[in-house]
This record gives sequence, structure tokens and C-alpha cells, in this order.
Amino acid sequence: MGREFASAAARWAHLSNTRTAETLAFIPRLVAVCDLQPELMSWFTDNFASIKIASRDYRALLESQEIEAIYCAVPHNLHAQIYTDIIRAGKHLLGEKPFGIDKPANDSINAAIAEHPRVLVRCSSEFPFYPGAYRIGGWTRERRFGQIIEVEAGFWHSSDLDPHKPINWKRRVEMNGEYGSLGDLGMHVVHLPFRAGWIPKNVRALLSNIVTRRPGPDGELVPCETWDNAILACEVETENQNFPLFLSTKRIAPGEINTWFIRVLGMDFSAAYSTKTPKTLFTLPYAPGGPQAWHVEDLGYDSAYPAITGGIFEFGFPDAILQMWAAFCDELVNGRDGMAQPFYCVTPEEAMWSHNLFSAALASQRHTETVRVAERIEP
Repeated sequence: MGREFASAAARWAHLSNTRTAETLAFIPRLVAVCDLQPELMSWFTDNFASIKIASRDYRALLESQEIEAIYCAVPHNLHAQIYTDIIRAGKHLLGEKPFGIDKPANDSINAAIAEHPRVLVRCSSEFPFYPGAYRIGGWTRERRFGQIIEVEAGFWHSSDLDPHKPINWKRRVEMNGEYGSLGDLGMHVVHLPFRAGWIPKNVRALLSNIVTRRPGPDGELVPCETWDNAILACEVETENQNFPLFLSTKRIAPGEINTWFIRVLGMDFSAAYSTKTPKTLFTLPYAPGGPQAWHVEDLGYDSAYPAITGGIFEFGFPDAILQMWAAFCDELVNGRDGMAQPFYCVTPEEAMWSHNLFSAALASQRHTETVRVAERIEP
């Protein structure tokens, strides 16, 4: 993902300055890179003349006065140490999910954030910046759906369907954590529901470890410890509504190649979107006694931040990364109230709520029962 973010910075000129001339009157520069593998660092140094620091020690970045913000993508077991070091060094942070290998690790990150309130800290989640997902996010702010009937969201892929695929760190509890696919994929799934205020009060989890052994470095089979798939049945209770929320994260979903989706059913309005058919948005407006008919809209390049790409062309994953990067930089420079558009990156509070949910899901799996999710308390 580091290369994706570097590429997004290089594509900054892709963003149009027509509607956002004042708010995006800045250009991010890639000035440093850190990786333990020199052969991976060479891709950055070969392609970005702006890089002044290339180090195997991340502390070199923390000591540099050239650096204002850091994007950090490391295994989950390193989040607590490196994220807190970045924050305490006064560097703004866009970190990868799940923001700590477990709840105690996430608590330590939140403690560092509380100590440094002027540091902007956000979590990566790019899929809600797809035009269809972004449109649904706007409808949740407008309360277009009326009384909610149910909501379903998920993120599925099939990269682990092959049982001969060698094991990696995401299949080891010591590095990935007990959350398994929830820690790896879950933040993408809960981003829009949490932003809408749909925080589960309880959860019944069905977690599956399907391929229990995979080839190790020497080809011998070793334990594959983490949950491959997760299905969560939750109950959401707001001030005036109570409805089911179904969430799923799957590493073994035959035929799916990074499919993110959301479906919101309401008494007044319903909508569904999936990256499987990224140009297609489904909506169903309804008035009592009227017809019940799904409408199908073909989407073009209708992004949160305008770009030079014409509206008739397709939007893709690199575009979503660029849009998220723009949102982070926009909030960093202009503040929440001064952003060019209203959708911002995942907050530490939302990451904390995901840990509350995923911890409860582990307890639900252990005890085969519905478990109450910890209260929605600000850190």
C-alpha cells in the first residue's frame, strides 16, 4: 500500500482546481521512505526525486524537520509502538487498520492521541470514496432512508481459496492478532455504518478458520491460526430506531476479487452498491401505496474531489486512494469545517468502536452466544 500512496501523491495534478481552488491550494511532497527491505525502497528512490531520507529505521523520519505527516503501513503487532512514536514526535498520521493488534494496543494509541490533541490522526479506508458508496454516505447524512429496515455491508476476496498459498503474517496470531479477517478487512466494512451513527449494541459472530494449515518457508505445512471468514449479526439501537446490521469479512469467498458492498433498506428509500459492478448504483424510492421498483443508474467519474477525468469514464481503486489522500490532506490543512466536501477519513473514535465490536465478536464465537458490545465512550 505504500507504493499506492506514493503514486497518489505523484498524481496530485489529477485533481481539478475548478471547484476546490482555495481548499486544495497545496501539493503534498514525498520526502522520506522507510522499509526494512532495501530492494523495496529502491522503487521509491528510483521514482521520486523529492525523497531526501531513505532509511531502514523509522526513527530517522521522526527526527526530521522536513516531515509533517506520515503514512504508516506495518503488521498489526507493530501498530502500538510505531503509531504512538509517530504521534509523540508531533507528526500527523494516516495509519492502516485496525489501529492496534487488539483492544489494549488500541487503548495505548488513543492515550497518545489524547496527549497530543494538535496532531491529526486518521485511519485508512478508501472504499467509501467510490462514487456509489460516496453517494450513499451523503444520503445517510440527509436521513433519506427514513426508518431503517436493515443494513448489510461486507468486504470479500478469494486470495486464500488456494490451500497451497504459502502462509504470511496475516495468518499468524502473533502478528495479525486474534481478529483474523476482521482486523484486516473490518474497518472498511464498518466505516460507512459507523459514520451514519449505526453503532452495534450487541453481536452474534460466526467465525471460520477454513484452511488450518499452509506451506511455510521450507514448504512444510504449518498452522494457519487466524479466522478466514467472519459473519456478524448485530443489533443497532438509536434514539428512535432499532434494526439489524449484518457485517461480513471474507478472505475465502470463491469468485470475489476485492468486492466491497453496502445495502441499506429503508421505509422511504433503499440503496445498494458494490465494487463488483463499480459503475452501477441501485436505488428504490418509495411512497406509501406507490410502486416498488429498483432504479439502476450508470455512474461515471463523479468523485468527492473533482478530477481531470471526464464524467463519462470509469472510477477505480487508485482513484479511491487519491480521493482518501486528498481528504486527509484537506482536513490537515483546512480543518474539518473548512474541507471542500463533508466526508473525512476514519477517526480514532471509529477505530476504537471497531475494536469494541471485534472484541465482542471474539467473545461471541467463544461462548456461542450474543454478546453486548462495549458502550460508545469517547477516549
